Amino acid sequence: MRGMKTRTIPAIGLLTCMSLAITACGDGGGDGGGGGTVTVGSKEFNEQLLLGQIAILALEDAGYNVRDETEIRGTSTVRNALESGDIDLYWEYTGTGWNEILGHEAAEAPRSPEELAQAVREEDAGNGIVWLEPADASNGYAIAAHQDTVAEFGVETLSDYAELAGSNPDDASLCAAAEFLDRPDGWPGIEEGYGFDLPQSEEEEMELEVVYARVPERDPCNFGEVFETDGRIQGNDLVVIEDDQEVFVKYNIAMTVREEALDENPEIEEIFNEIAAVLDTETLTALNVQVDVDNEDPEDVARAFLEENDLIG
Repeated sequence: MRGMKTRTIPAIGLLTCMSLAITACGDGGGDGGGGGTVTVGSKEFNEQLLLGQIAILALEDAGYNVRDETEIRGTSTVRNALESGDIDLYWEYTGTGWNEILGHEAAEAPRSPEELAQAVREEDAGNGIVWLEPADASNGYAIAAHQDTVAEFGVETLSDYAELAGSNPDDASLCAAAEFLDRPDGWPGIEEGYGFDLPQSEEEEMELEVVYARVPERDPCNFGEVFETDGRIQGNDLVVIEDDQEVFVKYNIAMTVREEALDENPEIEEIFNEIAAVLDTETLTALNVQVDVDNEDPEDVARAFLEENDLIG
C-alpha cells in the first residue's frame, strides 16, 4: 500500500536485508498461497507506476505482505535492484530486455513478439531472472496522426505512409524527438525497412511532449512519433499507423522475477500470467488515459482494473 512506501533511490543498498523478500524474510510463503513478504519495484513514469500498483494489489489480495519500492528512476537502476535482491519483481518490456539489459542490437531482434519474448527469457535465465508470460500490450515506438489526417490521405499502414512520402513528401511531414530520428530502431529503421527517404526539410525535431500537442493541430507536421500505449494518443484523437511490415521492435510488458523468489513462491507465476492475459494494447492505453489525461490516481485505476476482471476479490 502507499503507506508502506519507502524510497529506493537514495540508499537502495540498505534495503537488501529487509528485502530478501520471500526467502529470508518470508513467514511461510512457498506452499500456502501467500504469507511471505514481496518487494515490488517499478520505473518512474506513469505507466510503470500503474503497473506497479497492479502488482502490489494483486499480491496483497493473494495474502502477501508487500513492500512498495516503485518509482525507481531508470532501467539500469531498477534492474540492478532486481539482480541485487533489493526488489523481487517488476514489469519490464521485452524490447528493453533485448536492447538495454542483454545488450543486443535492435536490428537483430526477432520481429515476432513470441520469438523475442522467448529469446529474452532463455538468455536472462542465466542471470537468475525469470520472465513470465508477456502481455499482448506493447509500448514501443509508433507513428501516429490525427484521425482527420488519416481520413484525408488514406494512410492506415506504414506502407501507405511510405507511398505518401514518395509522392507528396510535404504531406508526410514528421514531428519527432532527436533520439527517435537518430536511433537505428527508430526513424532510420523505418525509412530503410519501408524503402523511402523523407527529405530532412520535412522532419521537425522537437521534444516528445510537444509532439503530442502539435500533431493534432497538423502544424508543423501531419505525422509524429508516439509510444503505443500512451494515453495522450486517445486523448488527442490520434490514430496509430499500423506497422504492417513489423519493422519496429516489440516492447511487450512482462513481469520479471528473481528466480530465488519464484522458486520459493511459485504461485506468483499464475498471479501475473492471469493479469498479462487480459492486458492488451487497447486495455493498457485506456488505463493510461485515466492516469495521463484524466489525472486519476494509479492505485485507484489499478484496483478498478483488477476488480473488473475478477483478478482480486
